[in-house]
Amino acid sequence: MREKELRLALICYGGVSLAIYMHGVTREIWHMVRASRAFHDGVQPTRSSEIVYRDLLAEMSRVSGVKLRVFTDIIAGSSAGGINGIFLSQAIVTGQSLEPLTDMWLEMADVDVLLDPDARPLSRFTKFWATPIAWMILRRRGGAVERTVAKEAQEEVATKLSRFVRARWFAPPFGGNVFSKLLLDALNAMAASKAGPLLLPENQPLDLFVTVTDFNGHDQVLRLNSPEEVTESEHRITVDFSTRGRTGLAEIAELIFAARATASFPGAFPPFSVRELDRLLTRENVTWFGRSAFLKRILPQQFAANAAEDTMLIDGSVLANAPFNQAIAALRNRPARREVDRRFVYIDPKPGRPSFRFGKRNADGTADMPRKPPGFFSTILGATSNIPREQPIRDSLEKITGHSDRIERTRRIVDSLRDEVENTVETLLGKTWFLSQPTAARMQKWRQSAQQKAIVAGGFSYRAYSHLKVAGVVDDIIATARRSLPDSSPAFFRALRSALWTEIKARGVDHMPQRAGKETTRQAIAFFRAHDLRFRIRRLRFLARHLTEEVENVIDVPDDNITNMRDAIYKCLAVFLDLETAEFLGADFALAAQAGVSNPAGLMDHLAAQRDLIRKDTQVDKILCQALLTLPVEARRAMLLGYLGYALYDIATLPLLQDEGLDEFDPVKVDRISPEDCTSIRKGGAAATLKGIQFNNFGAFFSRSYRENDYLWGRLHGAERMIDILLSSLPQGHEFSASRAQSYKRQVFHAILDEEQDRLTHIRPLIDTLRVEVDQIHTDLLPHPITALCRPKCP
Repeated sequence: MREKELRLALICYGGVSLAIYMHGVTREIWHMVRASRAFHDGVQPTRSSEIVYRDLLAEMSRVSGVKLRVFTDIIAGSSAGGINGIFLSQAIVTGQSLEPLTDMWLEMADVDVLLDPDARPLSRFTKFWATPIAWMILRRRGGAVERTVAKEAQEEVATKLSRFVRARWFAPPFGGNVFSKLLLDALNAMAASKAGPLLLPENQPLDLFVTVTDFNGHDQVLRLNSPEEVTESEHRITVDFSTRGRTGLAEIAELIFAARATASFPGAFPPFSVRELDRLLTRENVTWFGRSAFLKRILPQQFAANAAEDTMLIDGSVLANAPFNQAIAALRNRPARREVDRRFVYIDPKPGRPSFRFGKRNADGTADMPRKPPGFFSTILGATSNIPREQPIRDSLEKITGHSDRIERTRRIVDSLRDEVENTVETLLGKTWFLSQPTAARMQKWRQSAQQKAIVAGGFSYRAYSHLKVAGVVDDIIATARRSLPDSSPAFFRALRSALWTEIKARGVDHMPQRAGKETTRQAIAFFRAHDLRFRIRRLRFLARHLTEEVENVIDVPDDNITNMRDAIYKCLAVFLDLETAEFLGADFALAAQAGVSNPAGLMDHLAAQRDLIRKDTQVDKILCQALLTLPVEARRAMLLGYLGYALYDIATLPLLQDEGLDEFDPVKVDRISPEDCTSIRKGGAAATLKGIQFNNFGAFFSRSYRENDYLWGRLHGAERMIDILLSSLPQGHEFSASRAQSYKRQVFHAILDEEQDRLTHIRPLIDTLRVEVDQIHTDLLPHPITALCRPKCP
């Protein structure tokens, strides 16, 4: 069975009380990933929705011949999305349950709980003059509460709104200490829950990014021509976590830091500071072992000035509500041991333009533009809150599209060069009949010969290519040093880069002369053989694609032989990918990197000796030869020509990609999860389904029934879109029919309603209504997938 990974990079937007809806979505993603793990482990899930997902994965594998594994390995979030991203990451990395977070959102995300103790109206005389105003606004006939709130929740919402209105003026009504304690309790409850299996493949890292805003800003040095340096104030901060080189994600105090800071919504919560967290940890007797190292990494300037504890941090969505860029950057240096379908999935609970910009909708659904310029207060509100938070993600999507376009362009170039490269390799190697009988010794000679002759065949273009390869080696050493020395300053790495280039010039490999002699050629090849790790990785990824496109889909080869060859390629790839990890490099490399500015030659020689790429090449040649000999002669020859000719392909494609996309060399696809995209049960988007959109997205904080409503819809919408995304990964020609897809959606909707009916006691009428709506979804009459064991094709 051919294996494939569906990798989800998750982007979680901010949305105040719509956090509860987003938790429902992320929880369903968690269920899907758990079901995928169970499917691969041959275990039957116990949760009802996970049983449906597992059955779907099983039928997809029978229909397509592809065994799909689904997981989330990149998560970026802001504000309410940041909180959900943190908890989902913790569940994925540890195998802990998300149930405690569900309890926190439903039970504790209420204004009566979140109000700061000092802001609570302690008596009927507290802000007595506000009472009649609140009464007039909230109780009048046809007012906002009567018009927008369901009858059974009107009394609850009106009472809590009254308390909220009569809370203190000119200070945030919600308590930061209260919120931090809730986060601590939820994380502790997760840790105490019964842990399941880890939800990532072995050695697959998870990268988490949470955006935060530095209210006062910190200095950022910019380099110009004249003057040489200028200083500007930077307010954006990304709190990043990674499992690379770690057994877990982070200490619990660091997760609270990120969650509390990213959700400090201006005007609702007070700004967050480290002092607030320190007080909480002292009260709760929690030790923060890595406090200094964490603050030095996240707040380096403030830490150096002994001001980290007093830095005021506010909501991350103020400047970056859709943190795509951080997730895009994380695509580099990701292991890929099998075929990858990479998706960027963003959760937007309320897509569309902010309501303050437009009036009512026209009859055709278009927005009615305002008839007069915005006034003083609306301009201030928009400038300080809505506009920066609600900027469209067009720039990020264009970046992803450009990335995918360059990859597609490169693949077309490779296709156009194939005949010429294969003819060149055959001509260069002379006795081509040996290609049908490869050995490890022959493979080594063929590789060296092909690389030497490629320099001549490349002609003038090889000069630019070789310089790009040398620059790639320098970039690789700097990136490796950054992973080993995360606390070092940017100035250190600038000095290290300069020292490395000085050493490379001293070795005479910084450029190739126009007419390279044999000695120059040998010198350059020796340098690349000792240092060019990225070339090896690119070549093996190319070989994996070559197997699919030029052998599996073209030549009649037994499936077992294809699987054996693919496994060998990814086993070889793992050999080189492991050389980048902190576990492999160890403390000795960190010491060499630390001394690299004064001794760059020692650093380069240490890294070359530690990796020992020439010996690894021999190991890889043996693994590939064993697999090649199991292939029919025609397929074996095609694979050898691709492997040996890769140096020629690389000369043509590396200047175009410049090391971009060398990890996951397939176009990236983008999917959205929002109420607007989920119409199987009910059309109308957020307005027809969500309650949290009321009161400028604070609505769910005022009613338990509102929170239950939004959480349930989040699960239902998450399930619908996850099935859509799963089915879109099927190979062409193996697609499910629309009715079959709806059949699975209907099953999972009922499973979710069955699972939640005892918990969601405040919305039982809604659950009854949803059962009727789900039953009306059109499905085919095919048997349940468990009984459809041998269907060769999807209907």
